[in-house]
Amino acid sequence: MANTSQKLSPFASFMARLTKAAEVLKLEQRYLDILSNPEKINIVSLPVKMDDGSVKVFEGYRVIHSTVMGPSKGGIRYADFVDLDEVKALAAWMTLKCAVVGLPYGGAKGGITLNPKKMSEGELERVTRAYTRSLKDIFGVDTDIPAPDMNTSGREMAWIAHEYARLKGGNFPGVITGKPLDLGGSKGRAQATGFGVMLTCMHALKKLGIDPKKQTVTCAVHGFGNVGSWAAKLMEEQGLKIVAIGDHTGGYYNENGLNIAEAFDYVTANKSLEGYKGGKSISNGELLTLNVDVLSPSAIENCITLENAKDIKAKIIVEGANGPVAAEADAVLNEKGIFIVPDVLANAGGVTVSYLEWCQNRFGYYYSEEEVLKMAEPMLSNAFERVYDAHKKHNTPMRIAAYIVAVERVSKGIQMQGEY
Repeated sequence: MANTSQKLSPFASFMARLTKAAEVLKLEQRYLDILSNPEKINIVSLPVKMDDGSVKVFEGYRVIHSTVMGPSKGGIRYADFVDLDEVKALAAWMTLKCAVVGLPYGGAKGGITLNPKKMSEGELERVTRAYTRSLKDIFGVDTDIPAPDMNTSGREMAWIAHEYARLKGGNFPGVITGKPLDLGGSKGRAQATGFGVMLTCMHALKKLGIDPKKQTVTCAVHGFGNVGSWAAKLMEEQGLKIVAIGDHTGGYYNENGLNIAEAFDYVTANKSLEGYKGGKSISNGELLTLNVDVLSPSAIENCITLENAKDIKAKIIVEGANGPVAAEADAVLNEKGIFIVPDVLANAGGVTVSYLEWCQNRFGYYYSEEEVLKMAEPMLSNAFERVYDAHKKHNTPMRIAAYIVAVERVSKGIQMQGEY
């Protein structure tokens, strides 16, 4: 595997790690077979009238990986590179993520292959509503609950909720999470994933005997969207020095520490970091290989590969994105002694607060932001401890330990449900 052009696909990466966890657990083949195959794959064609009067057909996906532990849960992403393999992997990771935290959910993921930057708001609304109509019998408060993901937000969730209500003849706020606050969304949802990244990072630092209050702890964040920006802001509040941030336009570095509040405001006003003057311009490749204590890859899959893994210098990697480390890079990073907080643990803050939003929708009582984060904190902290205990017990990297915790829980659920 010397050539990274041959790197594993996202789903193959999931399978490589699942197989390792199964070997450690001596998992029965039937459980491995069930977890290796999504329960349901939905592929839909979406004819949409464009602003110029033409009709364009988009391809959409909704993969239900598992409903063993409860209704399936997972986001919807809009990107021109979305394909079935990626959506299958993301759905499988959601199964693990929910199981690691102990949520009563299975895993799902959705996506539409399109470039949202090249579409008007009206076109995006029409394609979103078409997607909802095609999947109206898949989505459901007790069956499959979508949420925002890459290039989607509360706006798209509001369109889905409204179209679903119109189709089903009622009001079903719990059918989707990540909604605007005025339509039944939860306080604390915007920063939830970044909050989880920060919290698990602080637990990792503590396990390694590193105290930001007593020493300088430097951090680089790759990706400055919702996850990365909030993670950087919250880690800075905990005393970490954020020396580099980056997005698709490039990276920005300041050895004395960046002003994250200023960067936050800049991105809000300009939609990206392009032209940001708060730090020296560097490439994203340089950002990933900076000599920092903490690296949080919070952008896209496979940004750390076999090719650049040997150059990673961080002591700790906290994965804000899903699948940012290619499976074939794991061995190199483990050999270097880098402590990795894996995606299914590190970025589980989003789905944890989504669960709390779903609960609020179901019983019609809404919490304050402080209450939401106060409830989410022990759920995420306990998940970290479970994974860390498995890491020590089985003498295995944290990533495989997280898979072990999740696989044990789901396979036990399969067993208790009885024969197929």
